[in-house]
Amino acid sequence: MPGPAVSIRDVASQAGVSVGTVSNVLNRPDIVAASTRNRVLAAINELGFVPNDAARQLRRGRGRTLGLVVLDVANPFFTDVAKGVEDATGAAGMAVIFCNSDGDPAKESRYLDLLEEQRVQGVLITPVDDANERLVRLRDRGVLVVLLDRRSTRPDVCSVAVDDRLGGELAMRHLVEAGHRRIAFVGGPWRLEQVRDRYHGAVHALDEAGLAEETLRRFETPSPTVAAGRDAASRILGQPRSARATAVFCANDLLALGVLQELTRQQVRVPEDIALVGYDDIDFAAAAAVPLSSVRQPRQRLGQTAAQLMLDEANDPENHRHQQVIFEPELVVRESSQYARTPG
Repeated sequence: MPGPAVSIRDVASQAGVSVGTVSNVLNRPDIVAASTRNRVLAAINELGFVPNDAARQLRRGRGRTLGLVVLDVANPFFTDVAKGVEDATGAAGMAVIFCNSDGDPAKESRYLDLLEEQRVQGVLITPVDDANERLVRLRDRGVLVVLLDRRSTRPDVCSVAVDDRLGGELAMRHLVEAGHRRIAFVGGPWRLEQVRDRYHGAVHALDEAGLAEETLRRFETPSPTVAAGRDAASRILGQPRSARATAVFCANDLLALGVLQELTRQQVRVPEDIALVGYDDIDFAAAAAVPLSSVRQPRQRLGQTAAQLMLDEANDPENHRHQQVIFEPELVVRESSQYARTPG
């Protein structure tokens, strides 16, 4: 259970000043001597005091906003997830503050500070770091947390995710069954759990087929973007033709679209020369110049389910049971991978 919220009196006691002085530091810092102001700010930081007292706000049920923090607002996957969140929260009369971390831990931390100050009831987040202690502190201060597109390892935190290992297996089985024996995996950054799970799922499918892990060569990218996909495709095509991959599995569709662009620019035929599979099945996948095979995630359902779990906990915290919801992905096969070849 969350601990008691830190009060302004706690800060005053820690800093050795009056409650009025703490109030002045928060509201009129210019009238407080610098040395006193620094003592108060140090006490605020040490105690984890939130000026607007998010925990008390939550208990009184007055907050009508939630925070949504995603990794990349430019990725249509997160746009669809956000639409699902909005559907659920709008029906409940809630508003959503939308934040884009850009995969930057420092930017993510700044947004979490802002959301606390805005007295949100809770935060839905796809965290940059799997072991984010900042999220633990949020819960300790009375702010609800639900992990989105990420599994929780804590029994007191709800999460909604997709079985990405299964998704990686589905993509790899498809390529192996089509006869491919030199396959490239394009994905990154490696710190993202989703990227690692999709890769390990692919390796598991190779093992099931009796193929060595070396069948799959990993091309790590600094970001899961179209530009990073183009660069990875250039590296793949830079290999000797006799050793070059005949198929590419990408950790998301933006990477796959970048790979497709570069293959097309260099007049490499898809799927005859190189087959291609993406992940997410965003709307652009089916509309690509060569319709893209992709592992489909229930994007809007992810957002709806995560928001509903948070609303359930906010409305009935005593009876709420924390859940780790896992959806199963499905492979959608299109023209980019439908060319079968003879193994070898």
